[in-house]
Amino acid sequence: MLVSAWMNTDYFLKPGELIVTKNPIHITTILGSCISVSLFDPVLKLGGMNHYMLPFWNGRDQNPFKYGNCAIKALIKRMVNNGAVHDRIIAGVYGGAFSSNSVFKIGHQNAMIAQEVLHEQGIKIHEQNVGGRYGRKIRFSVSTNEVIINYLN
Repeated sequence: MLVSAWMNTDYFLKPGELIVTKNPIHITTILGSCISVSLFDPVLKLGGMNHYMLPFWNGRDQNPFKYGNCAIKALIKRMVNNGAVHDRIIAGVYGGAFSSNSVFKIGHQNAMIAQEVLHEQGIKIHEQNVGGRYGRKIRFSVSTNEVIINYLN
């Protein structure tokens, strides 16, 4: 699902969504094994964020933004379509907590696909906070690229 931000100062990003805006808002999301990638063009003060749950799209789900390999590329495309210069875009990668009883290591796989896709797309990761045992509440300031992370026990 693509969402648009109008004049609200805060937006809560749900799993399977992505948002790109020039409005000076704060985007908040809650992550466990999921990942959010933030993108920022420092000249335009254009920012965006996604929230995906699994690394690879199976080709059947109606919402490909639930999957890292699609959600990250769509976020980059949306940034460029809104005027961002590809070479100026910087990324943050957040989330990917792991559960000790999970044999699939979804959090780790989600973090790895973010790194791989951003590298293959030529986007520099300027900040990364992934892994660990605890979920996170992320608050991304679109106008400043500041990210506040609160750990959840």
